[in-house]
Amino acid sequence: MELAAPTAADVRSAQVRVTGFTHRTPVLTSRGLDDITNLSCYLKCENFQRSGSFKLRGATNFIQQIPEEDRARGVVAFSSGNHAQAVAYASRVAGIAATIIMPADAPKTKIFNTKDMGARVITFDRLTEDREAIGRKIAAESGATLIPPYDHPWTIAGQGTLALELMEEIPNLDALLVCLGGGGLLSGCALIAKEINPAIRVFGVEPELANDYWLSMRAGKPVRVDGNATIADGLRTPQPGEITFPIVQRLVEDILLVSEEEIFAAMKYTLTRLKIVAEPSGVVCVAAAIAGKIPTGIERVGLVVSGGNVDLELLAKLA
Repeated sequence: MELAAPTAADVRSAQVRVTGFTHRTPVLTSRGLDDITNLSCYLKCENFQRSGSFKLRGATNFIQQIPEEDRARGVVAFSSGNHAQAVAYASRVAGIAATIIMPADAPKTKIFNTKDMGARVITFDRLTEDREAIGRKIAAESGATLIPPYDHPWTIAGQGTLALELMEEIPNLDALLVCLGGGGLLSGCALIAKEINPAIRVFGVEPELANDYWLSMRAGKPVRVDGNATIADGLRTPQPGEITFPIVQRLVEDILLVSEEEIFAAMKYTLTRLKIVAEPSGVVCVAAAIAGKIPTGIERVGLVVSGGNVDLELLAKLA
């Protein structure tokens, strides 16, 4: 069944659907961060979300819409970690069996947590195997429902509830910065943010080593970038989605790039100064702000801290 592209109305419907299954996460501020960025920063902290990231919003919105007659056959998803944990958690709550396909080199914490939530985990080699092909094969053989991590209207609408919450609390933002992998979060957030405030400036933030959206926006078409070696494992998606890219093209002003050093520095800053545990993918917006990447003419900015699922070994390197 082909579904229509998502709209701001779908985001509002998703908010009703996910309420009670997801946390309304806090919006935090820091005078120190404001001083070093010369901005008024509002951090939407999805590291405090159930399952540890914003991904639960899309997974919950999707699973709540699976027809009753299909639920007994379970669900299958592919992910480097946060979507995996979100689907595992949302499936357990709904009483649905979940099979999750994860890269063998995914952070150990994410693999452990996914298994701990009751999901069956199948690992693959991200350099030689196609996770989507594996997922489609399992779904075809078992009849399970495949839950895409970003390129599906239900997933996109669910992720957009993050920006809806933020702008209900802080309505007069000049700009919104959203971390960018496949584009599900950015697409959903842009849809609702622009409906609420057409003048708001929306930016995606990518690692320099995984800059497929930055290249795609300039090429005017999806560009594939393989072998993304960024520390931000959740943002290694090789190319924009078929549904997400047109939304980003239409509503997002630009893509900001941050280096590995800037990501690492932002992780250290959020941990030691803000007392926030965030993963590399989760701090790229903070990294862009600290590094002075935000364009002029902006004072009040929303920064998405997308997740907090980070390995202890990596945290130790911040010392």
